[in-house]
Amino acid sequence: MWYQNASEFKKTSGHEINGIWYPRVTKILDVKAKPALEHFFREMESFAAADEVKNKSAIEGTLVHETIQGLLTGKAVTVPEEIRPSVEGFNEFNAERNIVFYKEYVERQVISSRHRYAGTVDALATIDGKFGVLDIKTSVGFYPEYNLQTAAYVMALQEFSVKRELALPRDIETRWILRINQHRICRGCSATMREKGGRIKVKESRSKSSCPDAALEWGALEGDIALKEFPYFYKDMKAFVAAKTLWEWENEYWLKKVGYLQG
Repeated sequence: MWYQNASEFKKTSGHEINGIWYPRVTKILDVKAKPALEHFFREMESFAAADEVKNKSAIEGTLVHETIQGLLTGKAVTVPEEIRPSVEGFNEFNAERNIVFYKEYVERQVISSRHRYAGTVDALATIDGKFGVLDIKTSVGFYPEYNLQTAAYVMALQEFSVKRELALPRDIETRWILRINQHRICRGCSATMREKGGRIKVKESRSKSSCPDAALEWGALEGDIALKEFPYFYKDMKAFVAAKTLWEWENEYWLKKVGYLQG
């Protein structure tokens, strides 16, 4: 990607913290191929249509994040009607699993001094007695880049200076992806219909008794919540560092311009 100037690169690619600029974790991971996103673009009739859906989806995802994070930090939150099923589904799931969230670590910025990057952790939580990073996604599935993102957060939170500055109650032991979505389920065959960004996507039931398209009978919108733990992160840490090296190679010109790389 080309930028108009160094200021634009710095603004879109990282954070300036205490006078020091750090590349952002999610920007670094732009260097990784995303097959699911490529498949989505192939399904759409045009790039413009795909871009419109992607942008609307991002806005909707941000709305879910902000609402959930507001609830977790004890703020008075008005739940928008368009995402109410997602929020209610999350509340029910959270009550059932008894997840302990630490409001002082919700939407918390972390910096790796060793590897020189920054990112924002959605939450730190305790689940089933284990303390770790919890990242919230509004996608339909769990994708490999999520593992690299959370591994980067875990790696930063393992640094002694970060643990001391954040006063972590204990060492990070694991990480989870909490997927918050909403969909309609066919009353006849359990097929699902998801609408996001103005695009409707139907997933057929795995049952042999799937309904014909004309016979699909959709129920009310309901929350679709899934939690998945990824306890082994050493290889993902190595992969993130490799991705960062590739990203630095690809953006060497601008990184030298902003003084992040020398030479």
